[in-house]
Amino acid sequence: MSSATMKPGVEAGAGLASGTPARPSLPVIAALFAGYLAVGLPLPVMPLFIHEKLGFSTLIVGLVIGIQFVATVLARGYAGHVTDKRGGKRSALQGAAFCVLAGLLYLFAAMPALSPVASLAAVVAGRLAAGLGESQFVTGCVSWSIASVGPQRAGMSMSWTGIAMFAALAIGAPVGMALYQAWGLPATMIACIVAPLLALAIMLGARSYATPGGVRLSFLRVVGQIWREGLGLMLQGVGLAGLTTFASLYFAYRQWGHAGLVMTAFGLGFIAVRLLLGHLPDRIGGYRVALWSLVVEAIGQLMVWGAAQELLALAGALVTGLGCALIFPALGVEALKRVPPANRGSAMGAFVAFLDIAYGVAGPVAGFIAGQAGYAAVYFFGAACALLGGMLVRGAHVRAVR
Repeated sequence: MSSATMKPGVEAGAGLASGTPARPSLPVIAALFAGYLAVGLPLPVMPLFIHEKLGFSTLIVGLVIGIQFVATVLARGYAGHVTDKRGGKRSALQGAAFCVLAGLLYLFAAMPALSPVASLAAVVAGRLAAGLGESQFVTGCVSWSIASVGPQRAGMSMSWTGIAMFAALAIGAPVGMALYQAWGLPATMIACIVAPLLALAIMLGARSYATPGGVRLSFLRVVGQIWREGLGLMLQGVGLAGLTTFASLYFAYRQWGHAGLVMTAFGLGFIAVRLLLGHLPDRIGGYRVALWSLVVEAIGQLMVWGAAQELLALAGALVTGLGCALIFPALGVEALKRVPPANRGSAMGAFVAFLDIAYGVAGPVAGFIAGQAGYAAVYFFGAACALLGGMLVRGAHVRAVR
């Protein structure tokens, strides 16, 4: 790479040198884990707070949880632009700052003097700020990680960033629930402030990597290049959305006492597959890996749907994690192949936006389904979406090999 194509103030990506690192930048992965705790901590808490403490319906729960992802989708184009022009570090720093603001708004919502409507409004404002923060933070960190190892190991890099994110979910969810049960919402929300502050501290001292030069496509043109892969990712996200949004209410309805372990079970399955098989998308191709992963996810969702005991439901969450583990890196590798190097940040922003859409749409849809057919039906819906995603991925694979 010539100096003319490098951004001032950043170093050439290690992945472009002859001695390509075997693993992505450790500070980037650590910062992503710390910052994403702010996503995991409130997951089981917010539905209970909105439904049981404030007294709003399950449909409102779904809308409030899902609204974060509307903000995230709208900010993905900007996040990709910042990443492509200024580097992943800049985008990640800005995102972490918004996540701190979200925690402050959540803390304000917990004030006992507020009416239920005022508390709900503060939660909505916090969800919007969290969406703006997550879009920049995740897009920046994922692109930053890929730059640290080079595009030839993009699948492995995305596996490691996913490990960091879902480890944060697996740890953050039960910790958030424990804080909520012991000291109420303020304790959980203070943790939501501390986590992104820690990420900011780690990132400030971490090395930057240059983004490639060249022609930059508009965000809409990038979306047009990767929409099939994005739609497959979106359909995968429905099952996870059901676990994150309604598992705590489902478990409470069934009088099961370990709702905080749902994301732990999911995360254990997810991380195990990424550690052991994270190299597969780079080795055998993303479409093949994604197809079988979606089938496994559907099996896990059906296990949660039909569970007669708490242990079986947790096992279903574990199997769902096994299935979801490689879908993001598998389809992400294929998405990156469809755009010029200078547009990788925008490609990742657009790709992840499809997952945001899944969360934003699946929340209220699942809330409606839960209200009409019960909480278990949410997971039958998730299984159907995963199988539909498998059919789409199969079709995309056939087109690619023609």
